[in-house]
Amino acid sequence: MSSTASGLSPPPTPPRITPRPIRALDPSVVNRIAAGEVIQRPVSALKELLENSLDAGATAITITVKEGGNKMLQITDNGFGIRTADLPLLCVRHATSKIQKFEDLSTIR
Repeated sequence: MSSTASGLSPPPTPPRITPRPIRALDPSVVNRIAAGEVIQRPVSALKELLENSLDAGATAITITVKEGGNKMLQITDNGFGIRTADLPLLCVRHATSKIQKFEDLSTIR
């Protein structure tokens, strides 16, 4: 087993999982979802980012916070990432890989 200069073993590499495609939600779905995903504080944003890392199968997560998260929140992980084809959708409002229709909300873990 190899080790780093600090004597610690590197974190295990997560299993290769194919990411689910990101899709823009239909407006009818968006309108039915209440404002429960509104981020009110940096801790709420941090929680969302951590959940994304865990959903991506990360086994090692590094968090950088500046000025209580008001200046910067950064998450670095070893998860499997995003499909190249989905990059244009990253900043599209109401785009997700977790659901496609309103009924899918009951299946989110």
